[in-house]
Amino acid sequence: MSYLFLEYPKCNTCRNAKKWLDEHKITYEDRHIIDRNPSVEELTEWIKRSKLPLKNFFNTSGLVYKEMKLKDKLPAMSEAEQIALLASDGKLIKRPLLISENQVLVGFKADEWNNLVK
Repeated sequence: MSYLFLEYPKCNTCRNAKKWLDEHKITYEDRHIIDRNPSVEELTEWIKRSKLPLKNFFNTSGLVYKEMKLKDKLPAMSEAEQIALLASDGKLIKRPLLISENQVLVGFKADEWNNLVK
């Protein structure tokens, strides 16, 4: 199976996820989420495929999220506006993301990844 791994290399959680992938001998295409942030089209597809609420894709602990006061602004925004916002800055996106043709994992929890990545 082919995986796309979106990460921010300075992020400890991303480094832990990458180590986990390597230890489990899972091959993946590595993509820097800030340098090559996902497009509106990619995010729309991944959100749909994940079956997760859109809010799960926001990096709510990030500085950009807090500086923009998105906790208060997001509820008034449409889904399209929120996805466009995510596509505008990779730092707004919860990371890492692990994408395959049939699953989308957001964030890293080893137990979740153990169950889903086979």
